[in-house]
Amino acid sequence: MMSYSRRMADTITIRTDDETEHALDVLTQDGSSRSAAIRQAVLEAASRRARAAEMRRDVLRTNLGQPDGVDVAEELARDRADER
Repeated sequence: MMSYSRRMADTITIRTDDETEHALDVLTQDGSSRSAAIRQAVLEAASRRARAAEMRRDVLRTNLGQPDGVDVAEELARDRADER
């Protein structure tokens, strides 16, 4: 679990466009403030990015074993040619 030190909150200013305003409308439909919705969205985006990075690392650590000598592209092309 990560540990964060408490400190004064920073203020961030963003320029929104129509798409962002619509997204904020959706995120605040439950009564959340714009600030709360933005904070939650940032935290969720960071969590998704961290999970995706961990998944990529897991894939790269996966032992693929020895090549089996099968050319998948060639096999698919042969199968498609047989279907004609």
